Parts: sequence; C-alpha cells; structure tokens
Amino acid sequence: MTGEAGTRFLLDLPQAAMLRDGDGLVLDDGSIVRVVGKPEPLVEIVAASEAARLAIAWHLGNRHVEVQVVGDRLRIRRDHVLEAMLVGLGARLTQLEAAFDPEPGAYAHWHDEGSGHV
Repeated sequence: MTGEAGTRFLLDLPQAAMLRDGDGLVLDDGSIVRVVGKPEPLVEIVAASEAARLAIAWHLGNRHVEVQVVGDRLRIRRDHVLEAMLVGLGARLTQLEAAFDPEPGAYAHWHDEGSGHV
C-alpha cells in the first residue's frame, strides 16, 4: 500500500481487523501510519430531546440502518427516504461530508474464544 505522504508498506495482518479513522499501524521500522477515513455524504441528526433521540435511534435500528453516534447526535449515510422519515419525526438534519464510523452492532462483539460462551 502507499500512504498519502508516499510511505510504501505491506499490510499483512494475521487476521481481518476493523481499522477506524484515527487508528495507527506500527510498521517494522517503528514508524506509524495513521488510518484516515474517506469522507462520504452523511446526514447529521439532532433531536429535540433525549426521548426523541431514542425514538429516532429505534426507528433507524428497526430498519437496520448503520448509525454513528457523535456525542448527542446521530449520523447516517444520505438517504432521501430516511431523511423524510426523520423530518417527520421532528429531527433537524444537517448534510455534511465526513468519515463514517458506524457502531459495529451487537453481534460484532459476540464470539467464542474457547471459553464456552458464544
């Protein structure tokens, strides 16, 4: 691979790994390559109250939409159908371009490491 500054390196991890914006990869020579997420079209969602934010999160989850939590705001990929639903739920929307780092989902944390638990 080649980094933005021209650093060339081989990414050969022992197993698949989720790399997130801001992570670093330590190279054999001790230098670090920073992982930078590619900006994409998103919509940031602001709700009038915590209860409204929870209701919005439920509606998005019920539709299996990937969601990024940023403080008291939610972010999703742009989708005009979802945006119309959100406005109907009373949300304020802001379009932006940013790296998208959604929550991995509950099942991403469940795995068996020989403990007998799944």
